[in-house]
Amino acid sequence: MNRRASLPGADELFRATSGRDERPGSEERSRRDEPRGRARLSPAPDPAADAPEASGRVRHDQKITVYLTAQELLDLEQARLRLRAEFDIAVDRGRIVREAVAELLQELHERGPDAAVVRRLS
Repeated sequence: MNRRASLPGADELFRATSGRDERPGSEERSRRDEPRGRARLSPAPDPAADAPEASGRVRHDQKITVYLTAQELLDLEQARLRLRAEFDIAVDRGRIVREAVAELLQELHERGPDAAVVRRLS
């Protein structure tokens, strides 16, 4: 009896993972996870294009760090709990923040200098 474990080769360990997922049902799963009716953001967006929307429940490859005061974090957590308790919407804090950013960007796109973010930051 051979006691040696069978391990994958280097080609399998270092294969590109950006292609299609070959697991059964993965095509259906990836279609289900894609946001409907939303175009992917290009590196150089067209100024005439629609304002960006929140990405929702997809894998996010980019990350930022945002520092909040204890009160801001508490308010965010209370908003998350309120969404769950009163509206039966179970979301995480990151999704709430992405929705808020999408709302801000949409208003900025539509209203330009009259947007609330312009007034608040100037």
